[in-house]
Amino acid sequence: MAEPGFEWLYTAAEMRAAEEAYPGFPGTAPELMERAGASVAREARRAFPHARHFAVVCGGGANGGDGRIAAGLLREAGLEAVETDAVEGCDVVIDALFGTGFHGAPRPDAALLIERINACGHPVISVDLPSGVDASTGEVAGVAVRAALTVTFHGSKVGLHVAPGRFYAGEIVIADIGLGPAPTLARRATPALLRCVPLRAARDSKFTSGSVLVVGGSPGTTGAPVLTAQAALRSDAGYATLAVPRECLPAVEALALEPVKRGFDWGDAAESVLAEAERANAVAIGPGLGRSAEAHVLVARLLEALELPVVVDADALFELRPVTRSHPTVLTPHTGELSRLIGKDSAWVDAHRLEAVRAASELFRAVVVLKGADTIVQSPDGALVVCESGPPSLATAGTGDVLTGVIAAFLAKGLDPVTASAAAATAHGLAAVAVPDQAGLIASDVVAKLPSVLS
Repeated sequence: MAEPGFEWLYTAAEMRAAEEAYPGFPGTAPELMERAGASVAREARRAFPHARHFAVVCGGGANGGDGRIAAGLLREAGLEAVETDAVEGCDVVIDALFGTGFHGAPRPDAALLIERINACGHPVISVDLPSGVDASTGEVAGVAVRAALTVTFHGSKVGLHVAPGRFYAGEIVIADIGLGPAPTLARRATPALLRCVPLRAARDSKFTSGSVLVVGGSPGTTGAPVLTAQAALRSDAGYATLAVPRECLPAVEALALEPVKRGFDWGDAAESVLAEAERANAVAIGPGLGRSAEAHVLVARLLEALELPVVVDADALFELRPVTRSHPTVLTPHTGELSRLIGKDSAWVDAHRLEAVRAASELFRAVVVLKGADTIVQSPDGALVVCESGPPSLATAGTGDVLTGVIAAFLAKGLDPVTASAAAATAHGLAAVAVPDQAGLIASDVVAKLPSVLS
């Protein structure tokens, strides 16, 4: 079993290893195939109880074998199940074309068949993963089947949870085919992960339950650091300090009640902020800070001098350069920010999310949190966590500032940077789900729901 709060996600190589560890393999491979095909037939009948006619599109490999077994079992159940490329006129299509061994772009004839499946207008069940999706990365180099349901075997695959592959999978059902447990490098965060967050106890004070310093703000964007500080407090941190340029102090005083507010002058900004950091357990740098030369210098100075866990977000990521630190560093870019960090364009990052986040993590020797529908937490030691609790309503201004505050609070409570980041992304997403009205959700709605999610 994976450790509490996580589920294992398999790459193609890890699935091969799990199969090869099965007693008697490869001689016993037909047993595995029989179980896989049976699970597909069972889930097809469960998901589409009124379907009578199944078109089963089979490839030449093991995935096609799974499909042929499923077709036979459906016929034994009195249903019509034809192994064919002619998918029009059926009730349900079963896609057994490519399995976990597929990578790259489909050949032209296979691509035409995938396009035919997508155009037929019937629901599709994919066997193990939608044909055309890379099981290990989620990349789609050409075309891919758009499934309503994916029946995957033994454990879920990385490519079913990382974009763009996750958008092709539909509902995911994991079928047990009798393989033994095998740890994986990639994991999926579950709501149970929030149980690892230490909440305030009877012996705690406001400082021992986590003290967060937020450094940010500039004229016109003072709301960003305020959201970060409020999110930290709502994530059970006991103390939060807002350090902002002095000209922003009146606005911050009006916006934020609970955080302590401090104004700094650019001439001695680093010294002022470092003095405030003496009582902090973690620091968040960047929300609304601006991209001035003075802000750039401040970020560099702080990263060099702070001996605390640091979350680097928003404007602090602009023109960021790698720096050697002895304490945890977490970067929280969205696609555009990550593209600038690694010198790629945004479209490339969207198409190669795992490769992009790994490159950034290795370059900066930091935990990188690539935000999105599949928020990815990547550590330079190779550990990977996919967090997918967030709804589409999070795509609005300020929610990234909220996430930064949650991560900072969990770091201040002593969680390691991977666990803190994954738990924060999970809490952030669940808080958004808890907002009654998803249309028109704003960042402060998410802040308000954090306590109930953590409780």
